Amino acid sequence: MVTSTTFYRAVCISYPDLISSPLELQASIEKAFGSDPSSLGIIVVTGLPPVYAELRERLLKLAYYFSELDNTTREKYTDASSRYSFGWSHGKEIMNGKPDFLKGSFYANPVIDAPSVFEQYRTSYPEYYGNNIWPDTEEPGVEGFEQAFKNLGQRNHSALKQFSNSNISLPTLISTSETTKARLLHYFPPSDDASVSHTEDEPIDSWCGFHLDHSLLTGLCSAMYLEKTDSATEPNVVPSPSPSSGLYIRTRGGDLTKVSIPVDSLAFQTGEALEVATGGKLRATPHCVRVGGSPGVGKVSRETFALFMQPNVDQQLSPDITFGQFSKRVFEEHYST
Repeated sequence: MVTSTTFYRAVCISYPDLISSPLELQASIEKAFGSDPSSLGIIVVTGLPPVYAELRERLLKLAYYFSELDNTTREKYTDASSRYSFGWSHGKEIMNGKPDFLKGSFYANPVIDAPSVFEQYRTSYPEYYGNNIWPDTEEPGVEGFEQAFKNLGQRNHSALKQFSNSNISLPTLISTSETTKARLLHYFPPSDDASVSHTEDEPIDSWCGFHLDHSLLTGLCSAMYLEKTDSATEPNVVPSPSPSSGLYIRTRGGDLTKVSIPVDSLAFQTGEALEVATGGKLRATPHCVRVGGSPGVGKVSRETFALFMQPNVDQQLSPDITFGQFSKRVFEEHYST
């Protein structure tokens, strides 16, 4: 049964202010990421350059087109040796105690195709230091995939680095990092026999279970909903299936609230590595995604893009643990061996 939700408005900052005067945003950042019970652990950056919306639409539609490729073709772009942390992944991640078939992901480092690290790091941490895998340039239906992924990923990476300049200790944690990872997500339309019920009793995490990102910071795009049509090859961009569809988070005080990210905006939320690095001063943001019941929801997919800013694996998060050690623990929880 759905847990009751409380309305909270996310803190917003403007992109021009972020670029021109990041150090003057401390009060807004404290309100968004602090320990007050009403703090959401997420902040929305508005007023992005117009090209951002174009790059977002291009890449999110490619997420849909990639998911429409036949399974044999998609499987060409998987990498089991990295625990499916590069290229395509579907049904490999453990969510709510079982393999997650509700969404598919395409992972890559949009900044560096081949990290320049010692071989021992490549061997010990293939989840971060593998080489990117890209669809063939002539793969029908997903032409231009690599460049579209990099274009949006690098824009988000630049914005996150700029934001880190206004936040505690982050520049020293990420300045030389080669572990940046982006995840292009396609949430498959829920089938009639799926384990979600399109009613008011539908679980709040029916499309993606509650979890914490294990990054320092995550940059989130506004989601796009696409409806497959019988008469056209290109899907229709549609509103969310219902007012209850979308991203939910728990506030610092434990309340559940729905967060909407405007199309021309970008949201930053705190990850678990940052919580460890700050000794709990900045806590990770629990979040999930709900389908939302409505007629026709079985034809609607959800596309989005997340970029994870994180340190190199030998970076100490605390006196007791490095980011690499911390990450290994997280991967063990979410991927079967």
